[in-house]
Amino acid sequence: MQHIAFLSPMALSIRAEIQRLLPAGYSIAFAESNDRAEHAQMVPAADYIIAAGTFVDAGLIQSAHKLKMIQKWGIGVDKIDLEAAREAGVTVAITSGASSAPVSEHAIMLMLAVLRRLPLAHRSLGEGKWIPAALRTVSYQIAGKTIGLLGFGNIAKHVAKRLKGFDVRVRYYSRSRADQGTEQRYEVEYVDYETLLATSDILSIHIPSNAHTYHQINAQVLAKMKSGAMLINTARGEVIDEQALIEALRSGHLHGAGLDTFEGEPPSADNPLLHMDQVVATPHSAGAVFDNVANIVGHAFRNIEKFTAGQPLAAEDIVVSILK
Repeated sequence: MQHIAFLSPMALSIRAEIQRLLPAGYSIAFAESNDRAEHAQMVPAADYIIAAGTFVDAGLIQSAHKLKMIQKWGIGVDKIDLEAAREAGVTVAITSGASSAPVSEHAIMLMLAVLRRLPLAHRSLGEGKWIPAALRTVSYQIAGKTIGLLGFGNIAKHVAKRLKGFDVRVRYYSRSRADQGTEQRYEVEYVDYETLLATSDILSIHIPSNAHTYHQINAQVLAKMKSGAMLINTARGEVIDEQALIEALRSGHLHGAGLDTFEGEPPSADNPLLHMDQVVATPHSAGAVFDNVANIVGHAFRNIEKFTAGQPLAAEDIVVSILK
């Protein structure tokens, strides 16, 4: 019997779905919290770890003497100590593409919500105010806008696909340019980084968090963005210098921002970004939809079963590969 330690707390309904899909020959234990002490008690018995937004540090990895693989629920591995995994001979895998559809929908939702000042409109009604005239002065349609995608992985491609019916122009920049067929299929135009910043009405971020991208969106970069532009982030909060973003919003240089991720999570309740009418904020929930649970956990379990059987994992799922 192979044992899985599921280190990220999940609602009972999600646990039930995970348990329903658990393959034969495996047992699973669920963490009740993100408390490291609880995780430290769980990992010594684990052959496999599954983690969503939970830190898996070197100490946990080193104390998990039976551990064969860490399976990420999602794609971001910034909270997993990859070097410690490599030194311990532990494979690290992701569920590439499994959350692309819901995250891309969320990104577009944030675009529309910021353009139309949705939180302000909703809150005003609860306060007994009727403000369509005022909203007309600060609300905009998405039609006719240029959408810039910073990064062009699975999620960004899904965003481009879903934007086709909105009468927008979609541009992208990525360190690796897609082939011509892919650009034609998604109806996107490749431009250099400076052009993307200067011409995008809406800039949507789709890059990973690592040492190279930390605070990539800083004051200098924000200043290069088109005046009145919007910033959307469904990637990782660490790629944005939040103080610089706050200043760009306060000055009016940026029209607004839609944020699903933050530098520190959860953000402090007094974070200015949570109290601006031009900001729409959500709690890192872009991929958190019930009807995608079976898809993502099925992907994770298939990777674990393949690894157990000595079969190769898909190349796009492998982050740290350890040949046994």
